[in-house]
Amino acid sequence: MSSVKIYDTTLRDGSQAEGISFTVEDKIRIAHKLDELGVHYVEGGWPGSNPRDVDFFEKAQRAHFSQTRITAFGSTRYPDKKVKDDIVLQALLKTETQVVTLFGKTWDLHVKDALSTSLDENLRMIFESIAYLKKRRDEILFDAEHFFDGYKNNPEYAIKAVKEAESAGADWIVLCDTNGGTLPHEVRSIFGEVKNLISVKMGIHAHNDSEVAVANSLNAIEAGAEQVQGTINGYGERCGNANLVSIIPNLKIKMGINCVTDEQLQSLKDVSAFVDELANKAHWNQQPFVGKSAFAHKGGVHVSAVRKNSQTYEHIEPEKVGNHQRILVSELSGKSNILHKAKEYGLDVDDKDPKVQKILESLKESENLGFQYEGAEASFELMMRDALGQKEIFFDFIGFRVIVEKRREDEEPISEATVKLRVNGIQEVSAAEGTGPVNALDKAIKKALVKFYPELEEVNLYDYKVRILEEKKGTRAKTRVLIESGDHHSKWGTVGVSENIIEASWQALIDSIDYKLNHQRDGGNVQ
Repeated sequence: MSSVKIYDTTLRDGSQAEGISFTVEDKIRIAHKLDELGVHYVEGGWPGSNPRDVDFFEKAQRAHFSQTRITAFGSTRYPDKKVKDDIVLQALLKTETQVVTLFGKTWDLHVKDALSTSLDENLRMIFESIAYLKKRRDEILFDAEHFFDGYKNNPEYAIKAVKEAESAGADWIVLCDTNGGTLPHEVRSIFGEVKNLISVKMGIHAHNDSEVAVANSLNAIEAGAEQVQGTINGYGERCGNANLVSIIPNLKIKMGINCVTDEQLQSLKDVSAFVDELANKAHWNQQPFVGKSAFAHKGGVHVSAVRKNSQTYEHIEPEKVGNHQRILVSELSGKSNILHKAKEYGLDVDDKDPKVQKILESLKESENLGFQYEGAEASFELMMRDALGQKEIFFDFIGFRVIVEKRREDEEPISEATVKLRVNGIQEVSAAEGTGPVNALDKAIKKALVKFYPELEEVNLYDYKVRILEEKKGTRAKTRVLIESGDHHSKWGTVGVSENIIEASWQALIDSIDYKLNHQRDGGNVQ
């Protein structure tokens, strides 16, 4: 097989994971990251199920994606309903996406017990829904829900269901192991049998309840699947979905199947960490391919061997997926990553420049303090500019004060911030009230600076995330704050870390302002 299409459902299936809730802005940023990775389809959500998904599709229609096709997801029509009156199908059409994924029942148990309808009516629901949408959209995918359980229980009916989808004009039939209970040898056998019975292109959608979702996906591809569905970092309901961060390099490097370019594959670690950060999840150090420990070697025989020949203890070259080898006793690595980032930011750096080592030292020192720069690219660029002597100072910090006051039990608290800054030798003092301490601080900073830098009027705060880094310390724990800001042209992320949440917020807010002003100095818009 020459190529396989990658279908990502992080924004829909992945967001159903316990403890994950993406904002609309998060989802747009992730969609762009997936586009850069070379993902062919990004499932944006289920329109009509919640206002957030409706908002996402409206914003996605106005965004530009170079490769990714944004996909809407929904169910076949309700039993005994007409397609033109079905609220789910009508909501799908309102998104105006040219790709739609419909799921339908293929397990007779679900038809009877979950839908409470007849087997024949379910077949009509599949055919009529797909035929209706196919007349109005470019590409229709049919997710055959619970297919493997259905096939094992009643193979004749499961095949009838997918044949209805084929007859109705579906462009893809995707076999789903929805409960995640099927084993790899079963997936390969069943997939191959179905492949011989239908002529439509086929895909695989596996869940990880038996810890074999990646293996199931790869076996389906061996059996003829031309599309693989999954999520970044394996996020998903219950035990998660098939992990695309493992599937993509296995396809590309191990199986020789084109799914992304070599250059796109090098962004894999960055995409994994970026999604973790926006999901407000700690990175899994032992994650295959992209984890911090995936190519880490600690002492003794391993280190001796790997220094002579990395193949002795490394199954691939870590740089292929954007990772790097780490020798834990000396922390050797990172220079190439720094040079790559400098080039990305348009900074002129020579690989022999001692300042590169200074950046590395600053990075390690910051990470030891709890800073993480995935999702906070603007703060990382400012750190690089500072080490290279290319960061301009637009103002000096003198001090700030934040007061939160609650006067009566039935009244909202009042937040007030005062900041003192020096600009061109002139001291500025400004105060502002806000809906909370961070909002008040943001307003006070801009109030102090906008008379000197009017372009700050167009900077808005879009998102604000807090993560506790040392859970055992309770309210004394170190806190990481991630802020997303933007203007009329683009958005950028900044980070702050402190035991004091207001101080961490201050750091992130100041970086946001600095980033805007440094790019304005360069004579262009923020990238």
